[in-house]
Amino acid sequence: MTEAEITVYGAHWCPDCRRSKQFLGEHQIPYNWVDIEQDKEAEQFVIEKNEGKRIIPTITFADGSFLVEPSNAELAAKLGLKTRAARGHYELIVLGGGPAGLTAALYTAREAIDTLVIERAAFGGQAAGTEKLDNMPGFPDGVAGIEFSQRLRQQAERFDVELLQAQHISAVHSHENYHCVTTEDGSQYSADALLIATGSRYKRLGVPGESDYIGAGVHFCATCDGPFYKGKHVAVVGGGNSATEESLLLTKFAEKVTILVRGAEFKATSIIQEKVLGHPQIEVRWHTEVKAFMGQDSKLNRLRVLNNQSGEEAEIPVDGAFIFIGLVPNTGFLADSGILLDKWGFVVTGHALLHQEKRPAGFEKRDPLLLETNIPGIFAAGDVRDQSTKQVVSAAGEGGSAALMIREYLKGM
Repeated sequence: MTEAEITVYGAHWCPDCRRSKQFLGEHQIPYNWVDIEQDKEAEQFVIEKNEGKRIIPTITFADGSFLVEPSNAELAAKLGLKTRAARGHYELIVLGGGPAGLTAALYTAREAIDTLVIERAAFGGQAAGTEKLDNMPGFPDGVAGIEFSQRLRQQAERFDVELLQAQHISAVHSHENYHCVTTEDGSQYSADALLIATGSRYKRLGVPGESDYIGAGVHFCATCDGPFYKGKHVAVVGGGNSATEESLLLTKFAEKVTILVRGAEFKATSIIQEKVLGHPQIEVRWHTEVKAFMGQDSKLNRLRVLNNQSGEEAEIPVDGAFIFIGLVPNTGFLADSGILLDKWGFVVTGHALLHQEKRPAGFEKRDPLLLETNIPGIFAAGDVRDQSTKQVVSAAGEGGSAALMIREYLKGM
């Protein structure tokens, strides 16, 4: 879709507007945002569309139709996203449509293994929201994250992988040789084998005001939300590869980028550090911690920060803040599954399972395969797995390796 095809009319204080914007952003669907409190003509347009009522969000589409306060399910239906599978049982169900999940799926589909992929957001995972991948083998000039993700999806579709989108997984359980998945819309699917490739998400600071201003000044994706800050001042919180790379991307939109680093140095690779430290639009503040997000009229407009060396507190005026302080695995749905997680919530696989106090049930006659969990037939790959390297290329590699292990597992069933 082009940028002009969808327009969201709303206001920054409106939680349903934020939800709709988040849904579109997660699915990498371009849209125009119009704040009706700043645009009186737009406000009148909304009132006319709603027969005299000022209801937001009001979302218009290229065909002239519009939705008012739509649920995510209504948006998904309007956008043509497939949210129900054709059948109830598959040889393999892959949870997550990032590089690990899609690579595994195209491998298994090529082996004539009936494969379903379930993804809650845009196919491609975090890679889809990355401006450019410079270290992918076979792309000497780099490749845009969204292009790489689209290629992966197209490749999976070419081998007839069935893809579901806009579906959250609510639970996983096993009985006998079957592994069952329940989605938040109440649908249930079963499989002979399961691959968990749900990846990870950006960690939050957990300080006052952070949740209040998400979508209204606080963001976790520069590719998604950077264009809203043309000519403005934004802060980036973090000192690793993600924070520095996204800061460079933000200079294409923002007039000034201030990076707030808790320590005395970056943890990013040397080449990225050099680019950041030499960039005229970027200011770096060391030993700086964010203590609160503050604003006015439901919009973020400043940060309260602490210098952890001097103990001095100050306020920094900003138009937006982007947070990149680490990753949290997307494993909440595994709470009652019996699948073993480490203390950070990542899925434990392979030889590490034999270091537990008790050998996992079902592995009395063999050891778990490298990417197999403590439940036979359930595998994990990519960022969601403990000891993974959190890189796109290794996630894709683990997906391919998992597919081959799943093939061998299914031969024994």
